[in-house]
Amino acid sequence: MMKSEPQKRNALAVGNQIQIVFYRFFSGSACLSGDLRFLYLFALIVFASKTERSHFLLVSSVREAEAGELTPATTPGGPKATTPGGPKAKEEKIVVTVRLRPLNKKEQLAKEQLAWDCVDDHTIAFKPSPQERATQPTSFVFDKVFGPSSITEAVYEDGVKNVALSALMGINATIFAYGQTSSGKTYTMRGITEKAVNDIYQHILNSPERDFTIRISGLEIYNENVRDLLNSESGRNLKLLDDPEKGTVVEKLVEETASNDQHLRHLIGICEAQRQVGETALNDTSSRSHQIIRLTIESTLRENSDCVRSFVASLNLVDLAGSERASQTHADGARLREGCHINLSLMTLTTVIRKLSVGKRSGHIPYRDSKLTRILQHSLGGNARTAIICTLSPALSHFEQSRNTLYFATRAKGSN
Repeated sequence: MMKSEPQKRNALAVGNQIQIVFYRFFSGSACLSGDLRFLYLFALIVFASKTERSHFLLVSSVREAEAGELTPATTPGGPKATTPGGPKAKEEKIVVTVRLRPLNKKEQLAKEQLAWDCVDDHTIAFKPSPQERATQPTSFVFDKVFGPSSITEAVYEDGVKNVALSALMGINATIFAYGQTSSGKTYTMRGITEKAVNDIYQHILNSPERDFTIRISGLEIYNENVRDLLNSESGRNLKLLDDPEKGTVVEKLVEETASNDQHLRHLIGICEAQRQVGETALNDTSSRSHQIIRLTIESTLRENSDCVRSFVASLNLVDLAGSERASQTHADGARLREGCHINLSLMTLTTVIRKLSVGKRSGHIPYRDSKLTRILQHSLGGNARTAIICTLSPALSHFEQSRNTLYFATRAKGSN
């Protein structure tokens, strides 16, 4: 006979009590005689029966936290606080969106053919010419697909806002922009960053019961060397250290406290201006490094309130270096070495995200195989949320790279 939901909960509570009782019995009665061991067990059973509700909440909360289902915004036994930007009780941990930009001036002058079409809000498809027969997958489905006419505000609102604002509720969040050089990656990430800052400070204005502190750090990874973007005198190869509480930290990385939204925007502007760029055949100002801007958001409840007392989490805004083949960029010398480091770190990122999307079945996750994934390990694993924006050129001449970007997005989505 099928059990009702209350019956299932009661059965689970009883099972939890049995586990607790026997754990206490075997761990606390080793030195007792036979009669005293019996009395001790009896007393534990009575105690468990009188506190069944509290034990049920405690044990089930621990299990939910271990499964990644209990966020810091949830208080066992009490009302759930909703994440700013989204009412859903359980959000997907990895959200993958695709943005197809319009043809740029260079492509228009070359009279490029359009290779991709946004079929609907979730599907992008290859448009083979009439004389071609596609031998590869011709359509891809994601959480959201944005066509050439889309604006960055829509990409933010429908694609990443819920993930970004999770950091306000104590959940680490990371936003990636991934794509080949000249696909609109950095343009999109800058717009996303601006929108996120606006919403963070709007939330602060709407939460007078809490005190907020926002700290910012910025770094770039160039040829697997880490550089501080807020301190140009720090050198070009900062060391990574393992901290037992914080995970991987960057030695001597400057962290500034933002006094207000304008100050925060100023500091973000400094980071963007310091970033390594270079000319390639695809882009005169191609991003040749991975940039990570990290906002650490801490909030504490003011007095005279009975809600959750404090949150602290990081929002990582990651603009990845362009992913492309050396033959496309006509790279040689320094540019070729840059490309090798970029592609190796992107391969590691692909593996890590794919394994995270699979979950517990994935086995070992190679965070330490690149500095990018090692730095972001604490923010990607565990009870964290990730949004990936993959940007594409619609031009037929970039078909192979666009298809590879879509393969990356498909692997990242995995079985999530």
